[in-house]
Amino acid sequence: QVYKGLDIITNKVSPQEQRLCRHHMISFVDPLVSNYTVVDFRDKAVPLISYIFARDKIPIVVGGTNYYIESLLWKVLINTKEKPSNAPRLDSDRKVELEQLDSAELHRRLSQVDPEMAARLHPHDKRKVARSLQVFEETGIPHSEILHQQQEEEGGGPLGGPLKYPHSCILWLHADQAALDARLEKRVDDMVAAGLLEELRDFHRRYNQEKVAENRQDYQHGIFQSIGFKEFHEYLVTEGNCSPQTSALLLEKGIQALKQVTKRYARRQNKWVRNRFLKRPGPNVPPVYGLEVSDLQRWEEDVLKPALEIVESFIQGREPPAEPLRMEHDEKENKRSQRRCELCDRLIIGDREWAAHTRSKSHLHHLKKRRKLEAPGHAGGTVGDSGDTETSEEDGSLPLP
Repeated sequence: QVYKGLDIITNKVSPQEQRLCRHHMISFVDPLVSNYTVVDFRDKAVPLISYIFARDKIPIVVGGTNYYIESLLWKVLINTKEKPSNAPRLDSDRKVELEQLDSAELHRRLSQVDPEMAARLHPHDKRKVARSLQVFEETGIPHSEILHQQQEEEGGGPLGGPLKYPHSCILWLHADQAALDARLEKRVDDMVAAGLLEELRDFHRRYNQEKVAENRQDYQHGIFQSIGFKEFHEYLVTEGNCSPQTSALLLEKGIQALKQVTKRYARRQNKWVRNRFLKRPGPNVPPVYGLEVSDLQRWEEDVLKPALEIVESFIQGREPPAEPLRMEHDEKENKRSQRRCELCDRLIIGDREWAAHTRSKSHLHHLKKRRKLEAPGHAGGTVGDSGDTETSEEDGSLPLP
């Protein structure tokens, strides 16, 4: 939402809602700026929060992208080179340059200068590997060492340095999965009805058409990484150059893809809250209060009234009537363990990820296939996926190079 324009695809707050309460950090970055980062966001948002406090008001940070919220709560980011000015930066930075390298080469370089961070990161996670290399190149200090320094500061913990705002609280609006999925699908339909295609078509003509013609389109940085661009790419680049029937099929394909990726992103957001805020308790984690939003008819009773009571309690310095959420966590869990699944030819990092992989459809399919091949009297040949296996969690592992 920081980018100018594209109000539909980024689900910006409506002008009517903005008139009810002053909003910040909306529509101020040129869409052509491809290297706007979470550091840029933090450096603009923190002074705004101080300004709001100075006027005896309460800043409300709305998600969204939980990683950006973390950057405001904790000392977790690392400044490298100073920016030359506040002008739009159209040049690529060192991280983008590093991302052009092969994944194996990137990970090899990181292993040489910061073996601890290399062990934490999956070899295929080019963006994080490149960022760690950039930190070392521009500071001369291993990324892992800087993170340790932050965590060891007074008040620090697993999520980073001390809380910047000690009296924070988190209100987590969550819904039953079926209700959430239905609501997200309807949101996509509403976006299309509100003019989503016209907005994307216009933006494609102004900013992306030339890049596509030169095969330079980039859906990994800047505004183009927003959900909605990749999904309609094929429809936009072929519009007018194919039959109406084909165009209609590509449009429907884009709409369905947008619904799927939106639901997948919502799941990742909820998983982030559970893993980062609920399963890692400590002195530097704000209390998290769950508000059930499955039934919008009960918004007043289930959401608005308890939220106001919680915030009012924090303002007055007393205990809220509601109990914060707590989740059991395994102290012995190793988030950095590395296992290789020979059967699937995949590298899995983390105990929980390994457990999820062994339950995944792809792993069970390969296991079933191998058992049939090894069964006595098997005459050879291939075995198809019967589709009768299930998975309790999406398999997030990646194939080895």
